[in-house]
Amino acid sequence: MLSVLRVHLPSDIPIVGCELTPYVLLRRPDKTVTTDDVPESAPLDGHFLRYKWYRIQSDKKVAVCSVHPSEQATLQCLGCVKAKIPVAKSYHCSPKCFSDAWQHHRVLHDRAASAVNENGNEEEEIFGRYNSSGSGVINASLTGSASSTSLTNGSTPLYPAAVTQRSGGETWFEVGRSKTYTPTADDIGHVLKFECVIVDAETKQPVGHANTILTSRVIPAPSPSPRRLIPVSGADMLGNLQSDGRVSSSGSFTVLSYNILSDSYASSELYSYCPSWALSWPYRRQNLLREIVGYRADIVCLQEVQNDHFEEFFAPELDKHGYQALYKRKTNEVYSGNIHTIDGCATFFRRDRFSHVKKYEVEFNKAAQSLTEVAVQTTQKKAALNRLVKDNVALIVVLEAKFSNQGADNPGKRQLLCVANTHVNVPQELKDVKIWQVHTLLKGLEKIAASADIPMLVCGDFNSVPGSAPHSLLAMGKVDPMHADLLVDPLAILRPHSKLTHQLPLVSAYSSFLRGVGLGLEQQRRRMDPTTNEPLFTNCTRDFIGTLDYILYTADSLTVESLLELLDEDSLRKDTALPSPEWSSDHIALLAEFRCVPRPRR
Repeated sequence: MLSVLRVHLPSDIPIVGCELTPYVLLRRPDKTVTTDDVPESAPLDGHFLRYKWYRIQSDKKVAVCSVHPSEQATLQCLGCVKAKIPVAKSYHCSPKCFSDAWQHHRVLHDRAASAVNENGNEEEEIFGRYNSSGSGVINASLTGSASSTSLTNGSTPLYPAAVTQRSGGETWFEVGRSKTYTPTADDIGHVLKFECVIVDAETKQPVGHANTILTSRVIPAPSPSPRRLIPVSGADMLGNLQSDGRVSSSGSFTVLSYNILSDSYASSELYSYCPSWALSWPYRRQNLLREIVGYRADIVCLQEVQNDHFEEFFAPELDKHGYQALYKRKTNEVYSGNIHTIDGCATFFRRDRFSHVKKYEVEFNKAAQSLTEVAVQTTQKKAALNRLVKDNVALIVVLEAKFSNQGADNPGKRQLLCVANTHVNVPQELKDVKIWQVHTLLKGLEKIAASADIPMLVCGDFNSVPGSAPHSLLAMGKVDPMHADLLVDPLAILRPHSKLTHQLPLVSAYSSFLRGVGLGLEQQRRRMDPTTNEPLFTNCTRDFIGTLDYILYTADSLTVESLLELLDEDSLRKDTALPSPEWSSDHIALLAEFRCVPRPRR
């Protein structure tokens, strides 16, 4: 007979909007073990599994900390209450939590004129101890009628929630009848219960006892402060991402570049400072999607996108928001894991703004094989390939704009755009390999530029800090022959050093913060390194903080209109690195708004 051996959840902390998928281990009648579902439509040996989810509502009210949402609140900021700031933002789990968060929390007060404390007694008036017996409640107890909103969770048809039991000061509301459940705002502060029972297919009666598991209290999804678009072209007002997603006019477009941190790399050992629930893929994928969709970029270049996550999540989800998807998976000569979890580069573009013309795929492994055939002695070929083959790829896409800013001089002229997306994931000690891969990509782009009059964008994570040889090659078009990075070249693949050049007029988009004019730039300039014209950081972990990501553009055909504001270390909560509950990658997203300009006549 069918039996349930084990039931557990990957994370016991449920978050609003993040699907919960229990792990149910079964023993079949033939004694084999499986995790496959046994639905009513396909019973096994006359039995199937029935699932139910309940929200447990206690008569005792619970508030959660706005900074550490997995912790129960003990303090409430009275200034927030007076200012009518959303009550969920007023709670803290300890005096230290409130003190540490004050620099960020006071911004809420500054934005609300009514939060000014008239008697000046800040120590007494700013926060009061939260009474866990019921005062200052986030969630009032829901009655059956208040909870009877029709629900859709999993594949179950719509049905009203029902009060199923009340015992010992607790009421259990049935909220789901499928294996999976996605917590809603109504669940915040409450424990969920998952129930799995074997049912006789003929009598529809349960067989044996139900297997149940309780979660901890549901927490709201953390929401970082939105990042603004800052004009750099002389505009006199700050830009905001409007409801239609863009501040760009019809002739400009926005491009996002973002290393989203592959789940296969997001280990608790490497990122021990990030709460396990915030590091889990079910949480991170929803948080990343919210962030990416919120930017409403016309073109999105993502790195470290797992093959299975692209096919099963990002491509279908972004399709709902009007994006067409293109993907290039890394090669797997070196990679030894599951082929479905190998990552790659994904480029998305809005179908209402661009159409797809052509795609080029660059496999650096193939380029390495070609190089060793002609430039390396036979006795060194194996060692050379071991050094050069790193599975990295680049995805180059040629798009045609469905908008025009050509003006009367070029009516009807096609506006093409070439977008390169890459992730140069090479160990730091292999400096020659990193330079060679960047040089190989640029030479490929030069060939495309020679065949068409086309503006170019180069986006990605180059794992190269400003001032390194790869960065110099990208942003300056050449590398100083005396550059220290060139000393590492055991295969002589970088010689002569004079060949490390290219003719593309590439400029880093974020350098416009130092060259631009307009309001709001002074704060951004403090987040830039004036010696390299790059952000102080795009990657921030406990072990490293620095810039590795870039958006570069051909300055003779494109101009920067605005840039997504940079984060600074103060924007990250005290003693916090990335990823965090607010930001789900160890990198930050870069976004630039561009406008095509006529090329100078030669």
